[in-house]
Amino acid sequence: MARYVFITGGVVSSLGKGLASAALGALLQARGYTVRLRKLDPYLNVDPGTMSPTQHGEVFVTDDGAETDLDLGHYERFTGKAASKQDNITTGRIYQDIIAKERRGDYLGGTVQVIPHVTDAIKTFVREGNEGVDFVLVEIGGTVGDIEGLPFFEAIRQLGNDLPRGDAIYIHLTLLPWIPSAGELKTKPTQHSVKELRSIGIQPDILLCRCDRPIPPEERRKLGLFCNVRESAVIEARDVDTIYDVPEAYHREGLDTEVLRAFGIEPGEAPDLARWRNVTHRVKNPEGEVTIAIVGKYTGLKDAYKSLSEALAHGGIANTVKVNVDWIESEIFENEDPAPFLEHVHGILVPGGFGQRGAEGKIRAATFARERKVPYLGICFGMQMAVIEAARNLAGIPDANSTEFGPTTEPLVGLMTEWTRGNALEARRADGDLGGTMRLGAYDARLKRGSKVAEIYGSEDISERHRHRYEVNTAYRERLEANGLVFSGMSPDGLLPEIVEYEDHPWFVGVQFHPELKSRPFEPHPLFASFVTAALAQSRLV
Repeated sequence: MARYVFITGGVVSSLGKGLASAALGALLQARGYTVRLRKLDPYLNVDPGTMSPTQHGEVFVTDDGAETDLDLGHYERFTGKAASKQDNITTGRIYQDIIAKERRGDYLGGTVQVIPHVTDAIKTFVREGNEGVDFVLVEIGGTVGDIEGLPFFEAIRQLGNDLPRGDAIYIHLTLLPWIPSAGELKTKPTQHSVKELRSIGIQPDILLCRCDRPIPPEERRKLGLFCNVRESAVIEARDVDTIYDVPEAYHREGLDTEVLRAFGIEPGEAPDLARWRNVTHRVKNPEGEVTIAIVGKYTGLKDAYKSLSEALAHGGIANTVKVNVDWIESEIFENEDPAPFLEHVHGILVPGGFGQRGAEGKIRAATFARERKVPYLGICFGMQMAVIEAARNLAGIPDANSTEFGPTTEPLVGLMTEWTRGNALEARRADGDLGGTMRLGAYDARLKRGSKVAEIYGSEDISERHRHRYEVNTAYRERLEANGLVFSGMSPDGLLPEIVEYEDHPWFVGVQFHPELKSRPFEPHPLFASFVTAALAQSRLV
């Protein structure tokens, strides 16, 4: 039977509950246990699919087509276990399901209330599908005291009573701020946060304390005393050089040992963290470095490209080099010459995005990469802009554009109205809902024999995760290929372009999918590993 670990946060947001959950999952795996990680998000959106990346950060897409919180990316990267739509739920989705039941009359005329109907729905979600799993780690988004989070805190409080005694524990992640004028770490914010948590009936078993320096013994003793936890259960979560240091750092502080003891399990032998040490050794001892320019439209919030920056780091791990990222807002290139911004870089990556803002800047970045023979990786929107660039500047179609930006006489990129998923036909309308209506999740692609991408993958059949509503128009394929842009990857039915490349360029690849979502520190995605290899070769020419 599964045991449950509930991870809550206090004091301030963005302390790293997702990373802490993922690292704990990795530690338990290293001890031979099976784990499942789930995220409860209190916001009213059904999913983050329609939320601005500058507000919410990246939307992480699973194989089964769920648009989820970026923390699920941490879960996958640290545990290697693929997440699904059953691993992330929001208040919006819960209320949507409950209201649908009420309209059908499923509640037999009863009054529908937060308790028990909403809390029961949350508890059902948490407990379903955990057969054969040793530990289920459940992260609750937001911070204790947030009004929208109260149903979730109530639900996990109830679960503490519903589950057999000793089958659920609570970890509370807080901040110990350093006050320079006082010259000390302050424990009072954590004390107040735990007081708030206890006021709703939850007593934490473990405190995970974010700090930038060691916790003095007196402060550790004070936290244990005032927060009613064992002194050994006050775990120091100090800042580290790389996120891949976190599992070993937490183990040194005794987090996994304390978790097992809270369940009455004798820890036994230390976990095998050899592969984590290998990763961090490569990160900390690079044999060179490269600079990659990410020309995007949400560069003001780096979390909008979280999986992307991690995948680049994985490419660096594969090549034992440090990858420096130069974040460039694509709108700059609409009024400025790209050359001064890009002449020093060894690779150019143009990521996904939505809408016309910054599109022309991305097109100019693709022009620079093609003409200067700089390695280029275009992802989703970045591939589409590269195709438009080729049409305008090589194929003699100056009006080439995307219908995403409005009516055009040369629709190089157009709205997808139907496609095949398995044996079923998916259909969409231009005036339909925006949420959950894209081509989402894992789809197969077939690669052209002898192409650069077939060589990179070592296979002619691949599966990658998608998130897009617009697609390159194959009516232009013949003219584009005649001018050097090869369609080297297509959907199995041959209707949807998946990959384009230039045969006469050192490394220029555009992909309609999001390869960054499947990259892992132990298994760097082949496209990113190859892209960094090409950037390393470019660095020796610059």
